[in-house]
Amino acid sequence: MSASARSAALKIEWAKITSTLGLKGQTAAQLQAFKKRNEDARRKVAVLQDTPQEIDFAHYRSILKNQSVIDEIEAAYKSFKPKTYDVSKTLAAISNFEAVAVKNAETTKSKVDAELADLNMTLKNISEARSFDDLTVDDVAKARPDIDIRTEQMVTKGRWMPPGYKEKFGDLSLL
Repeated sequence: MSASARSAALKIEWAKITSTLGLKGQTAAQLQAFKKRNEDARRKVAVLQDTPQEIDFAHYRSILKNQSVIDEIEAAYKSFKPKTYDVSKTLAAISNFEAVAVKNAETTKSKVDAELADLNMTLKNISEARSFDDLTVDDVAKARPDIDIRTEQMVTKGRWMPPGYKEKFGDLSLL
């Protein structure tokens, strides 16, 4: 872990995260469990860094009869060089992915906010609407002028019943 990442990890204010985000219940418990695992891992790393890294091959030579095995292991140990990897490309890809994810989240948030505003307006309209019994033909015509236009077209063509009316409500001319 780099020095900047270590210092960033040390600066985490766990209590502030819980209170700022308003975490409760299972999420807060999971965050506390993660905090405990983080602290345990940090303690283990500190202990391991303090332990000696050298192997006492003389001790093994005094215990084991086969000295050639110890010589081979010692030669392999001394010739071992840890391989380093360039992770900058991977980190850049992760940063790009994160940027795209944040952008998508913001877009989704704006769409959800717009939908919520629309739903709130619909709810307001429903709560303020007059009951169906209080409506007049003029109110309906004012709200939907296309109904008046369609009725006028039907009357000029000599059609007095809308299509499908008799099938739905029956023929009332017999009464």
